[in-house]
This record gives sequence, structure tokens and C-alpha cells, in this order.
Amino acid sequence: MEFTLTAKVKINPTTEQAKLLQDTVHAYRKGCNFVSNIIFESKLLSPAKLHKRTYRELRSIFGLRSQMAQSVMKTVISKYKTNQSNGHQWSLVGFKKPQYDLVWNRDYSLAKGLLSVNTLQGRIKVPFNIEAMEQYFDGTWTFGTSKLVHKHGKWFLHIPITKDVPEIDEHDVNQVVGIDFGLNFVATTYDSKDETTFFKGCHIKHKRARYKHLRQQLQQKQTPSARRRLKAIGQRENRWMQDVNHCISKALVDQYGKHTLFVVEDLTGVRQVTEKVRLKDRYQTVSWSFYDLRQKLEYKAIIKQAKVMAVDPKYTSQTCPKCGHTDKVNRNKMKHVFCCVACHYTSNDDRIGAMNLQRKGIEYLAEVTS
Repeated sequence: MEFTLTAKVKINPTTEQAKLLQDTVHAYRKGCNFVSNIIFESKLLSPAKLHKRTYRELRSIFGLRSQMAQSVMKTVISKYKTNQSNGHQWSLVGFKKPQYDLVWNRDYSLAKGLLSVNTLQGRIKVPFNIEAMEQYFDGTWTFGTSKLVHKHGKWFLHIPITKDVPEIDEHDVNQVVGIDFGLNFVATTYDSKDETTFFKGCHIKHKRARYKHLRQQLQQKQTPSARRRLKAIGQRENRWMQDVNHCISKALVDQYGKHTLFVVEDLTGVRQVTEKVRLKDRYQTVSWSFYDLRQKLEYKAIIKQAKVMAVDPKYTSQTCPKCGHTDKVNRNKMKHVFCCVACHYTSNDDRIGAMNLQRKGIEYLAEVTS
């Protein structure tokens, strides 16, 4: 199975190099908007015909080098075709943020800690940092067309990297792990050895509550500086949440290893049940990025030759894993305790959810391997 992810590499240009990069990405963006206007008016999506209409202007007006001009046309055509394939109406595509698409081994290369990249004034070599990403630079991954990004005053190279990874067969699975996602415990696992692991979420809830309180204070001010601060806080909270999800998903995959089937809840419709949650609790309930955590778990599992399976979460917190009796009163949400009214089996409600998810995974394996 061909597997692709994006490696975000930080580069460290000098002041002079940063100026060259800045000039290049701005010229590239202007070139994209120039070509986009022509495509919008003429509906030309043929590379050959578009080349005749735009190549000279891209070189003379915007100062783009030959390879950059070709890349601009491909970038814009690709964007219009993507919109068409997604069923969008024909509309003008705008390029607001500075960008620069780089073809591997033509516009950029990486060797001996240096990024060789093409600019308006020729090639420059910029130091880059791959700390914590060494595994993706071991020669087994194939690099694709990357994007040069300027964000928060720093420069990054977003590189799509591809690798052939053997897909795990259900017959190779040697353990099933149920994972219940929640707020008090971000993740609760139950495995084939009857062992449970809790990933605490109380400190996360408290930190997010502080972010919420600060956001409310800034919203009341209604000043330009408050709005800028709101945006910065939102970005900071998002980066922090991404890091939390990375750490949890990595810990899960490292703990259970290869040939593991992880069974999680399909929480796609979590926002549609907000009316059942108290207004003051809705922010905590629907804004936590459970889907992002699942995505990170999925791709990390693939790399480790494991697999993630999402199932319907219906009744997973109400069903007794021992006798199978299902009833709402089995679970006390306030005390986070599950007590079966039929057999009186008692445990933590999140653990019960993980146990039922694990059981669904075992039932699935029994069907497909029989």
C-alpha cells in the first residue's frame, strides 16, 4: 500500500536569503493570480494553449525563471481541476497567501543539511532542521512536489513523502485494543490481556477552560488589538491541541506495536448531538478534535503495521461487557461509574466503553477470518 504524509521541515535562511525567498514567493503568487484570471475568463485548461498565452508575460512582467513559470501554470490548472472534480461552480480562484511550489530534484534538493532551492536570482543553499523527523530521511521515502511556506516569521518546507507500506492482513492481527475517547480521560484502552490504560484529560480540560475564559474577555473588548490577540490565541491553542494528539497517538502505537487492531468510536456526528448537552458544557464536548486524534492514530498505525477500525458508538457505554444487558441506567454519567442492573458488574464508564469496542473488534475478526 502506498502511504503519503507531509513532512514539515524548518529552514533557517540568512537575512539576505530570506529576502530572496520573500521576493520569489510574492512573484510566484502574483503569477498564479495572473494565470488564474486568464483561465477564469477563457476557461483554458490545456497546458500547451495556456503556455502560449502566459509564458512570456510570466517571464517579463513577474521576472519568473523558466521552471517557475511552468510550475505556476501547473499549480493554477491543478487548482481549477480540483474544484471541478469536487463539483464546485466555475469561479475565479484567488491566491492570497505567498506560496511557491517546488518540484523535487528540479526546483529543490536536500543534501548534507542544506536545502538547495531556486529563486529569482538563482540557486541558494539554506540550512534546514529535521529534528524528530530523521526516520523520514533514511532513504526509504520518496519526496514529491513541496510548498515553501512563510508562517509566524519562520520559513518551512512542506514536503509530501511517500512510502510503500505492507498492508496488515486481518489474519496477522495478534491483539485487539478498544479505545474510548472522552474528556476526563482523553483515551481509555482495553486490550486482549484484560489490561486497561487511562490517558488523563483533566489538565487538558483546565487549560482549555483558561483559553475559553481569555477568549471571552478579549471578545468583550471589541478592539483591533483584541481581535489580533484572539487570532493569535486561537492559533496557539490549535498548535497545542495538535501536539497533545500527536503525543497520545504516538504513545498508543508505541505501547501496542505491530499487528494490532485498534477499535475506536466513529464520532463523525458528535456535533449533531449538542442539544443533549448543557450549554455551558458544549464547548468542551464538541470542540475537542477527536477526529484529528483518530487521523493521527491511523497514519502512525499504518507505519507500525497496525490498523485502526472505526465502529458505531451506539450503546457502547450502556451495554454490560459481561452479561450483554443494555440499559441507560447502567451508566451514571455524573459519577463516571457503570453498574449493570442485571449482573451488578461495576467499573469505570470509560473502561466499559473500551471493553465493548474491543469486543466489536474481536467479533469483526471472527467474521472475516472464519
